[in-house]
Amino acid sequence: MRLGLLLNESNNTDPLAGLRDQIARAADDGFASAWLSHIFGLDALTALAVAGSQVPGIELGTAVVPTYPRHPAALAQQAMTVNAAVGGRLTLGIGLSHQIVIENMFGYSFERPARHMKEYLNILMPATRGEQVDYDGETLKAHVRLSTPGAGPQVLVAALGPRMLKLAGTVADGTVLWMTGPRTVADHIAPTIAAAASEAGRPAPRVVCGLPVCVTDDVEAAKARANEIFAVYGQLPSYRAMLDREGAEGPGDVAIVGDEESVGAQIDALAKAGVTEFAASTFSNRERTLAFLKTLL
Repeated sequence: MRLGLLLNESNNTDPLAGLRDQIARAADDGFASAWLSHIFGLDALTALAVAGSQVPGIELGTAVVPTYPRHPAALAQQAMTVNAAVGGRLTLGIGLSHQIVIENMFGYSFERPARHMKEYLNILMPATRGEQVDYDGETLKAHVRLSTPGAGPQVLVAALGPRMLKLAGTVADGTVLWMTGPRTVADHIAPTIAAAASEAGRPAPRVVCGLPVCVTDDVEAAKARANEIFAVYGQLPSYRAMLDREGAEGPGDVAIVGDEESVGAQIDALAKAGVTEFAASTFSNRERTLAFLKTLL
């Protein structure tokens, strides 16, 4: 199982320099990948192009870019440009986001999200390969061929439900997860997406699992801190469903916390569950946590 890091946006006066420094440290430490979320701060793809182009070697990924505000051909063009800027090291993680964001904040319809993602991928996947796209769906259309350099970035879908997992396995290169514990990966995520990929004759899919992690001697305090920092994810329906499936009351119950031996065992359990890449979100005791994660590389 590969190990990567979820990047933290810097609050200093030069956030892109701070991001570059995080990526450089991750690369120097030997982590396989560095992932940036796209929420309401930096534009993830632009930031990775600027900061990531200054650091060689390490894979750079988005986890994840919301689909609804961007036509798939436009996102393909942007992603290919970024992939060219970073020398072919981009993995494009995309996702639906959430109804509260798409409808209440952006004013788009969130009706039938699985249909939306299917139509989106029918345009995005060939477009990122530089192929001619001629597609007329119910909600999305495209008749275009991009000449953008940087064709061929891998595409991962933030897929949690059965329909989305089957779609990710059939069409895309895998899935990128958040707030999803090892039992749910083993019983639901990994078998569903693997079966879909196999049936479609595609390679074994990537299963990138992001979780909060903290190496500490005070487990209860760390869990309480995780519940505080990540409280919103216990309220959003898609993540709430994964927490319920895991039997977790809140984010602190799926956070990987404990001393070095315990954290190592929990990460090993993810690999046994079917995770191909663990993206660690260090949220407390960062120096001790990073020092231990480096020993697993």
